[in-house]
Amino acid sequence: MLAVFEKAIGNPPEELRLPSVGLDSDGKKTREEILQTFRLLWPESTFYHLSNGNFMTLSHGAQGPLHPRSMVVMDDIFCIFIGTLVNISELRRHYGLSRQATEAMLVVDAYKVLRDRAPYPPDQVIKDLEGKFAFILFDAKSSTLFVARDREGSIQLKWGMAGDGSLVLSDDPNTIEKACGKSSASFPPGAAAAGGAGRCPTP
Repeated sequence: MLAVFEKAIGNPPEELRLPSVGLDSDGKKTREEILQTFRLLWPESTFYHLSNGNFMTLSHGAQGPLHPRSMVVMDDIFCIFIGTLVNISELRRHYGLSRQATEAMLVVDAYKVLRDRAPYPPDQVIKDLEGKFAFILFDAKSSTLFVARDREGSIQLKWGMAGDGSLVLSDDPNTIEKACGKSSASFPPGAAAAGGAGRCPTP
């Protein structure tokens, strides 16, 4: 999976900001260059082009059976989910969802419930999720980005800063390295981060 957002939506945290001189700036790409590179590597991917050059994309290439990937769009909310929830049956009942509801659908519903009862801290959405997972959710109506990873860090998720200052998120370390050079790190296990207009996604 790969998601790239402009600074106004996903302002990278300070620890990802390296001086833009010398070797530290080598290898960083713009959003357009990152998208072009990913399309060449994974031509069968599903792409969602969002406003202002932001995008989310998902490939099922090299997908492991223990960590399935899914993507859903509901009510202008885009969600990529990797992994599984061991308590999904219980959560489906809690949110009144059908047996066919995927993990991605469940995360969107949980987000909507808490969003509509705001204010809630981002980690409130993931406190009841049990399993091995990582997800990226984007609410297009409010331009809100929400990213989370399970407590054990079972699913690989990295974030970095592109050459134009955009936030890059991916489960593929090679993609992050090509996009961000040295301006990247693992997303903290057990963390949930929310970002949007004027907000920095700090876990």
